[in-house]
Amino acid sequence: MDYDDYPDGVIIAGADGIVEYVNPRIKVMARAVGDEMLGMHLSVAVPFDDLNGNSWYDCCQPYDGLNIRSRISEASWWSPKGSEYLITATLVRHRAAGPVQRVIVSVRNARIRNQADRERSDLVATVAHELRSPLTGIKGFTSTLLTKWDKFSEEQRRLMLETVDADADRLSRLITELLDAARIDAGRLTLRRGPVKLDEIVRHVLTNVSGGATDPFEISIKDDLDLIWGDGDRITQVVTNLIENAMRHGFGLREIVVQNTRHVDGTDGVSLQVHDQGPGIPEEMRQRVFSRFWRSGPGAGSGLGMYIVRGIVEQHGGGIQILDAEGGGAQVRAWFPINEPDSMTD
Repeated sequence: MDYDDYPDGVIIAGADGIVEYVNPRIKVMARAVGDEMLGMHLSVAVPFDDLNGNSWYDCCQPYDGLNIRSRISEASWWSPKGSEYLITATLVRHRAAGPVQRVIVSVRNARIRNQADRERSDLVATVAHELRSPLTGIKGFTSTLLTKWDKFSEEQRRLMLETVDADADRLSRLITELLDAARIDAGRLTLRRGPVKLDEIVRHVLTNVSGGATDPFEISIKDDLDLIWGDGDRITQVVTNLIENAMRHGFGLREIVVQNTRHVDGTDGVSLQVHDQGPGIPEEMRQRVFSRFWRSGPGAGSGLGMYIVRGIVEQHGGGIQILDAEGGGAQVRAWFPINEPDSMTD
């Protein structure tokens, strides 16, 4: 097997522990000159220790130990300069329970794994912060009511309970968003497909949320819209999020357009365009809008809304993008393919 093109460092030693092969990557990692690593003993060629100063070779004993071992599990080890590496090894035997004839050691930098660990830690910290905020309000008001119930008037108690109820709703929405985001990450977002009229969903959402619009806006819904086969509840979630974002963070709605739109690959579908009156979104920031926990400006929510929106749209086989709107502002365009079942066209 040729290891020259492997992205990880590879060292191969024979039955006597003498290094027979090193690939170019391990030479770079070890800053080795020429073939100086060839002929070394494996214990010298792999000079890594744990945090207590115990060497990889002495701890793992690749040529000793149980004679049924076939590999040494990956673990963190540190170079003499203090850099962390992930090392694993394969023990090659010519027959079961026979002596080790070759040891193939794989070495890779732990930087990428550490970066992923930091991202997970940041994610946990962000989630904890988002959950703690409404919980603090709920705990504060309930504790106050329990200990000082008689000191408050009926109107004051009602106001405090309404605040608790609002915080509980906020907590429930956040948990739902976190679960949706987790399903999208795991590829387990399920859709209950059926016939969906995008124009009816848009009108329904506007009826529920347009009361918060302070300025007039235009609605353009074309006639003879195609029927979408998708999850009506999930598509309603997309439409609601896009419209509320335009109203809250885009300085109000400018225009909503719903029309049949053919994709560049020739697939028929229906698009929703939401134009706002804000300053627009710089092109270099547009993809970041769809990242988890991306927030901008005062009054921002959990930062999961647009991440979930993109996951739902893509699960339908569609796409979403942010463009410049005519007359200024941002235009968010979501496109859904028709996805008509084959049985409906027979």
